[in-house]
Amino acid sequence: MNLLDSFLNLFTYGFMVRALIAGLLIGLSGAFLGSFLVLKRFAMIGQGLAHVAFGSVAVGLLFSDQPLFIAMPIVVLVSVFILKLSEKTSVHGDAAIGLAATVAMALGTLLASIDGGFQTELNSYLFGSILTIQTTDIWLSFVLFIAVALFGVFYYYDLFSMTYDPIFAEVSQVKVQRLNLVLAILTGVTVVIGIQLLGTILISSFIIFPTVIAMQFQKGFFATVMVALGFAVSTVFVGISASFIYDLPTGSTIVLLNALIFSLIYVFNVFKGGRA
Repeated sequence: MNLLDSFLNLFTYGFMVRALIAGLLIGLSGAFLGSFLVLKRFAMIGQGLAHVAFGSVAVGLLFSDQPLFIAMPIVVLVSVFILKLSEKTSVHGDAAIGLAATVAMALGTLLASIDGGFQTELNSYLFGSILTIQTTDIWLSFVLFIAVALFGVFYYYDLFSMTYDPIFAEVSQVKVQRLNLVLAILTGVTVVIGIQLLGTILISSFIIFPTVIAMQFQKGFFATVMVALGFAVSTVFVGISASFIYDLPTGSTIVLLNALIFSLIYVFNVFKGGRA
């Protein structure tokens, strides 16, 4: 079977089609949210919430065969807690993320050791598995994408303002705290839905990589967001296709593809004499 036949064969498998649809929707959502999180120096919230999701899924597996529905409100609450902790106390954002992540990972590991019956299923959330993606996950991804898209359309200029100059945004009567709250909630939901595809270890790449790649082109903010969305779509599509054709781990393939693209563009900028 040649390469083209292998690629076309991908669309004959329901689980691969579901993975592509969910991956593209989550990738677009993560890339858009990441455009603001990266520039706000809050990019690692994705990694922190991924660790929180791991612990939350462990709790969910104790009580349900649909752990994401239990994990989602927990992760959203923690994301809001991280935001409020960094706003109201002397604990900076990175420290707040670290505190939440370590506690959640410890809880997940503890629960897995106590009840080893779900340890194998929990590991699938740690490393990601396209085989576990169901139609329900596609609908969740679609609802998330619509929510993120509406958020971006109606509040784009406010988001732009608070990202570059939050003090000016507040003076201009932009509801900065409210927008940060919605941003944190949507990021938490994106992480929870995305861990089935990429796993808790790699999900933050959906938020970070497309934006940092787009930033290498040194364009305006809107252009950077559009380029980030373009790279999110292309790397997810190519990564999932390559993982199917060559029998590779899906999450790792997508992340390494992003890393390769970033490295090539960065090196090109350096040799060109530009500011990488």
